[in-house]
Order: sequence, then structure tokens, then C-alpha cells
Amino acid sequence: MAGYLLDLTIVTVLVIGFTALNGVIVNGIGERFFGGKEKSIFKDHSAKTQTGWKAVGGKKN
Repeated sequence: MAGYLLDLTIVTVLVIGFTALNGVIVNGIGERFFGGKEKSIFKDHSAKTQTGWKAVGGKKN
């Protein structure tokens, strides 16, 4: 019974991990090859929103 539960756990982790990794890879391919001019629309909008904000955290130079 313990062997069955171990096998079930391993298969579950592998299926969930593969599904998550597959989504990230396919999303990257889709943005890179099919993004067109709109590739960085969200990054650009976020940068525009954050214009003038104070930098917090990190090391000071």
C-alpha cells in the first residue's frame, strides 16, 4: 500500500510539474513568434504607471 501511495505521489507531482512547465514554455513561444507589435504592451504599461515612483529596497550605490 505504501508503494502505491509513493507511486501515486510521484506521478501526481510529475504531471502537475510538466503541465506548469509546458504552459510557461508555450506562452514564451507564443509571445516570441506570434506577439507581433504587441509583445511588450504589458511591460510598457507597467513601466509607464511606475514613472516617478521612489525606488525602495535593494542596495544603495
